[in-house]
Amino acid sequence: MLFASARHILLGQTRNLRIAARSIRCVSSYRIDPSVREVTSNLARNHPAFTVSSSKISILNEPPEFYALLLDMIRRAEHRIFISSLYIGSAESELIDTLRKSLLKRPSLKLFLQLDLNRSTRPGASSTAKILLPLIQEFPDRVSVSLFRSPSLRGILAKLVPPRFNEGWGTWHAKIYGVDNEVIISGANLNESYFTNRQDRYIHFAAQPQLAQYCFDFLRTISTFSYQLSPPSSQLATHSYQQEGYTLHWSDSHTHPHHIHQKAEAALSRFQASNRTIHQLEPSRDEKEIATSSDSDNVILFPVIQAGQFNVREEESALALLFRHLRASKATSTSDSRPLVDLTSGYFGLYQPYQDFVLAHDVDTRIVAASPKANGFFGSNGISGRIPEGYTLLEQRFMKAVKRAGRVWDRSAGSGVQLSEWERPGWTYHAKGIWVSPTPSSPPVLTLFGSTNLNSRSAHIDTELSFIMVVPLAQGSAETNEGIDERISSTMAIRRQLADEIDRIRKYATDWQGAERHVRFWTKVIVRLVKGML
Repeated sequence: MLFASARHILLGQTRNLRIAARSIRCVSSYRIDPSVREVTSNLARNHPAFTVSSSKISILNEPPEFYALLLDMIRRAEHRIFISSLYIGSAESELIDTLRKSLLKRPSLKLFLQLDLNRSTRPGASSTAKILLPLIQEFPDRVSVSLFRSPSLRGILAKLVPPRFNEGWGTWHAKIYGVDNEVIISGANLNESYFTNRQDRYIHFAAQPQLAQYCFDFLRTISTFSYQLSPPSSQLATHSYQQEGYTLHWSDSHTHPHHIHQKAEAALSRFQASNRTIHQLEPSRDEKEIATSSDSDNVILFPVIQAGQFNVREEESALALLFRHLRASKATSTSDSRPLVDLTSGYFGLYQPYQDFVLAHDVDTRIVAASPKANGFFGSNGISGRIPEGYTLLEQRFMKAVKRAGRVWDRSAGSGVQLSEWERPGWTYHAKGIWVSPTPSSPPVLTLFGSTNLNSRSAHIDTELSFIMVVPLAQGSAETNEGIDERISSTMAIRRQLADEIDRIRKYATDWQGAERHVRFWTKVIVRLVKGML
């Protein structure tokens, strides 16, 4: 209801724009590199897809750039601001003030936030819910705050688990920062460290009404099985409750908040189905001949939702496709033209099927993980202080599996599986994603980016949104073992930005030292007990 007018204001043609985006060009009209051609066609058959002009894409480098652009977008917002994050930090007065000033400046502007309930309602005056409540009170018809609560933590356990640890049973984890028709997709949350010295990834899309509408509608879908933050009330609806001076309102009297599984699965499945792109994968000869030159300047985006507790596992199926096709591509490649995968996660506990993909499919893979000092929990008090040590244990187990599979990295051949660790003095590491390069010497043609950490948490208990971006080859280009000969094109510029992104990450990566690190007995016990919560 709150945002119905905003949807009509935005060009007044949203429905027509989205219909036009669904079948504007066939995948085969793009110059997709052979290493990812089949996976692209498969994704196009089964996922929503968007074509985006590569000239409208920018890859940001470091946290201050992300923060500066986010504030600038909010200041420029005309009709809507839509934000999805785990939480907003207690010290973010500038961010809150910027949102308020934009709302005051434009009476028709509306703000929608989708956050995680457990993380946003920790006790105390500085909780996210407390710092957002004044905005809701000042702009009651223009600000909506939805709080997702994982249904996995319920019953007596929900009462016993301390607030600091309750997010271990699942969180709302998607990171989307949008205004009007532009969006930043990231893995970063809204807290001071993510704006200063916590490295992540950030990809900005300008002037993209279809993509922005998809992201906005995705958040509105999640809000249908989330709590709504509101001021204190003397009358509470069924399953609603008050807490520390605010109300958490549950609007669906027919569904208990602990039993949203079927509703969530149906809502997410319908949402993806309604946005699915239908491509003609085998164009006629005439269609091939009339493929426009502008195709070579577009990238293809596939959004993938992973919500394991709701039986939505698009990320898993997409990565299974990717590694299967990469293995097939390698089988037909020469030794110096094989594809290379770069993979990173700030919390490296690679989900077991993904480990199997890396090891069994014989795809050359370089992995960067956070060193213990670059882990955000390093130096924490209590049990959480053992988390970096727990990840060391998971890394040790992974490297033993690499050795058993005979896949240890061969420096001279540049093949196998390599694990490195990221450490930059005074910084922590939160980046995650995958890059696929057709050869070790060529820039990437595919990347996975977004909120997923590629671990068991992301697969089973957190709710994630990520994107697979396929970058076509430049029109008239020819790639050889010696290098690249191409026309100047925006797609090549994006590929080079992706290569630079890898280089910036690897600049602070050194050989993994985890084999020499001691993991205490009780840390091993804790890791065993929490299983997939790390």
